[in-house]
Amino acid sequence: MSEDLKNKTAKTAKLYFDNYSGERPFDLWRSFDKGLAKDLSLFITGQMYAREKIPHQTRQLVTVSALTVLERLEELKLHIYAALNVGCKPTEIAEVIFQCGIYGGMPVVNQALKVFREVLQETGQWPIEMAE
Repeated sequence: MSEDLKNKTAKTAKLYFDNYSGERPFDLWRSFDKGLAKDLSLFITGQMYAREKIPHQTRQLVTVSALTVLERLEELKLHIYAALNVGCKPTEIAEVIFQCGIYGGMPVVNQALKVFREVLQETGQWPIEMAE
């Protein structure tokens, strides 16, 4: 493993997940297999998330939309934090979640908005200024 990849992984993990207080996937993986957890983290965070083909904001909005439609609420919470950490505005995140209603239905939108509201409350950003 190169020192560059290790540093890139740590830098990206800090950027995305610095103020997230819940259990991170890496911690879960590590409790079962330390070596595999390290390999997964280096790939997912250090190689995939750190790619500069699209901005971090775009990458996190795509992730929020995918997790919304797939109803992966724990991961969604983690990535809403990440989206906010990389500079996505709450109104942008809400818009992405509403867009998912076209493809995933309104029940997934409602679930995602509840998770989003919880994150905003935890970070002191609730209520948000409503769009017209």
